[in-house]
Amino acid sequence: MYPITAIALLWLAWVASWIAAAAWADRTEKRVGVRAEIRYRMPLLLGTILVFIPSRGHAAVPRLWAPTAAESWACVALVAAGIGFCWWARLHLGRLWSGEVTRKTGHHVVESGPYALVRHPIYSGLLLSIYATMAARGTLWVVAGTIALTVGIWLKARLEERFLREELGAAYDDYARRVPMLVPFMPR
Repeated sequence: MYPITAIALLWLAWVASWIAAAAWADRTEKRVGVRAEIRYRMPLLLGTILVFIPSRGHAAVPRLWAPTAAESWACVALVAAGIGFCWWARLHLGRLWSGEVTRKTGHHVVESGPYALVRHPIYSGLLLSIYATMAARGTLWVVAGTIALTVGIWLKARLEERFLREELGAAYDDYARRVPMLVPFMPR
């Protein structure tokens, strides 16, 4: 198996398992709405297309670098680690998870597991996996897609921050003062 194939299989397994687990969530009481979400959804869609649409055989897609086999397999390990971090976070979030910016029944600040390291560990894991995918592929399109995905994830995280501050008040403010947003162990 080639490293790029292994990366694609990891992403496919994550998407399939993530979709299957979507039913494991509490009822939504409030959401920000499509108008507020469109701002982050557009770069996420563009980035997903650029990163994950195969570009083999397209001479018009410049390759910026070509990692060695060892570097490519290290990227596979980093994609797996990022996806593992996402699942660790998803398990700690439990039934409070949502694909949209929402408040669930019984919503509260989760501070266990990866949520003790970063406020948005699912996004942190995704970013690690996205950047490792970019490093393994090395094309201009994937770099552009990674930038778009990074912008989309950052915009969604900022929207969630505002929403959770409004919905959870002082409990979320206190948590945000103690725990970094996306990068573990960053000085506060």
